[in-house]
Amino acid sequence: MAVVNVIYDVGAKDENPEKTGFAHLFEHLMFGGSVNVPSYDEPLQVAGGENNAFTTNDLTNYYCQLPAENIETAFWLESDRMLSLAFSEKSLEVQRKVVSEEFKEHYINKPYGDVWDKLRTLAYTVHPYRWMTIGKELSHIENATLKDVKEFFFKHYTPVNAVLVVAGNVELSKVKELAEKWFGPIPPGTKYVRNLPVEPKQTAPKSQTVKAKVPLDALYKCWHIAARVDKRYYVTDLIGEIMSGGGSSRLYQSLVKEKQLFSNIECYHMGSTDAGLIAIEGKLVKGVKMEAAEAALNEEIKKFQQQGITEEELEKVKNKTESMMAFEDMSITNRAANLAMYELLGDVDLINTELEIYQAVTAKEIVEESKNIFTDNNCSTLYYYSS
Repeated sequence: MAVVNVIYDVGAKDENPEKTGFAHLFEHLMFGGSVNVPSYDEPLQVAGGENNAFTTNDLTNYYCQLPAENIETAFWLESDRMLSLAFSEKSLEVQRKVVSEEFKEHYINKPYGDVWDKLRTLAYTVHPYRWMTIGKELSHIENATLKDVKEFFFKHYTPVNAVLVVAGNVELSKVKELAEKWFGPIPPGTKYVRNLPVEPKQTAPKSQTVKAKVPLDALYKCWHIAARVDKRYYVTDLIGEIMSGGGSSRLYQSLVKEKQLFSNIECYHMGSTDAGLIAIEGKLVKGVKMEAAEAALNEEIKKFQQQGITEEELEKVKNKTESMMAFEDMSITNRAANLAMYELLGDVDLINTELEIYQAVTAKEIVEESKNIFTDNNCSTLYYYSS
C-alpha cells in the first residue's frame, strides 16, 4: 500500500472574520469534481483506494491510500483538483447544505455543542482562534458566493502553499518523476504570507454562565499556553497526561473516584500551531454544587503546583507518550500526515527528534510551567448549568 498526502497551509485562522468556515467548506468542495475529473471518488475506488480529509484552525489535510502499483491515480486526482476545481453553483449549493446541516447537528442542536464556540470567544480577543473551524456563524456559509469561494481557492490552494508526502512501498525516483509529471505544469501561485494579530497576555480572570437543556451541570476552564514549536509546549503536553491521562491520573482519582464530585473529568490541550489553550472539563455528579466542584478542582491544581510530581509519575507519562507515538507511527497514513505537519512547522526532522524533547523534560520544569499556566489571571471559565 501507499499513501499520497497533500497538506495545504491554510486553516480557519486564515479566514476573513466576516466570512468564516471557508477552509472547512473547501474540505467538502474538494471532493465535488475538478476540471478534468467530474467525480473524485470513482476512479480512486476503481484503483482500490480510499480517501479522506480534515480541517483544523491551522491547516487542511487531504490523503488517499491505495495499492502502491496504482499510485499514479492518486497523483492524477490530487494534481487536477489543485489545478482547479470545477466551480459550479450546483456543487456550492450541495456542499453548503451539507456544512449547514453539520453546523446545526454538532454545534446548535447537540447538548454542550456550543461550548467551544463560547470558550474560544471568551479566551481570545484578537487572534482568529476565536472562532471554530466550522465557522463563527452559520450565516457565513449560507451566504457564501461563488466569487468568494473562487478567491479563497486561488489564494490558498496552490503548489507553493502545499506539502506533498508519499509514504509506503514506493521508490523515491518514481515519486519524483510522478510529482514532476503531474504537479510540475501547475502554476506555483503566490505564497500566502500570514500576518495574524498576536493574542495579548490575559491579565484578568474571565467567566461566563450558560443555562441550557443538558442532562448535567458542567464546568469548563481553559488557560493560555505556549505555541507548538516552543519547548514549553512539550512540558504542557505532559502536564495534561499527569492530570487526566486515564484512570490512575490525579484528577480522576481525586475528583471522580474519591470525592465523587464529577462523573468524568478531562485535561487536554488544542495542539494548535500558534499559542493555544489547555482545558479542564468535567460533568458534575447530580446534586453537586458548582462552587464545591470548582473549589475542589482548584485545590488539586494548587496541590500539583506545591507538592510537585514524583520521578515515577513522570517516567510513567513519558513511557505512555513514547508508546502512543510508536503505535501511531505504525500506520503509513499517520506517518505521511505527521511528516507533512512537521514540514509545515518548519522542521521535518521533528518526527525523529520529538521523543527526545519529551524525554528531556524534568519534574522541576513541569512544576514551574504549571505555576505559569494555572493562574487566575490566565483563566477563562464557563459555568454550564442544566435548565
